[in-house]
Amino acid sequence: MTRSSGLSLGKTRLLRLGGRVGRPVDKGGRSLKFHWIAGKFAVCRLAPEAPVPEWAGGAPFLTITRTEEELSIVCLDGNIPAGVKAERGWGCFKLEGPFPFMETGILASFIGPLAENGIPVFAVSTFDTDYVLVKEEFVAMALAALAQAGHELVA
Repeated sequence: MTRSSGLSLGKTRLLRLGGRVGRPVDKGGRSLKFHWIAGKFAVCRLAPEAPVPEWAGGAPFLTITRTEEELSIVCLDGNIPAGVKAERGWGCFKLEGPFPFMETGILASFIGPLAENGIPVFAVSTFDTDYVLVKEEFVAMALAALAQAGHELVA
């Protein structure tokens, strides 16, 4: 699940969610357009000092995050060799951006209906947009919840 935190700067309180920082605004009723990214994806965990493996590339969606604790890679499931720790079987939605950094509530308005329906997500933000991964067994349920919330799947 996505975490949010508050940052205080003097008398100004900024909210952070999904990589976007800014003043809180009401996004109730906002309709977002999103795309389905073809393929089955996996979230991999490697040692923090591991080099980025060659097998990670060549995907319609790839994200690499290194922290002191781990090297986390999201890539096509079929690229991952045996023995690599991975959570497999994710489908990927791409929100139609770009979104201004000061705009808030974007990711929350998209994942809120999923959370309300008990659908687990893995969210990733980039400079321009957000990606939401949903386990394969929840994709149909996610599409129904998103449509009911007014979000639109586009080709």
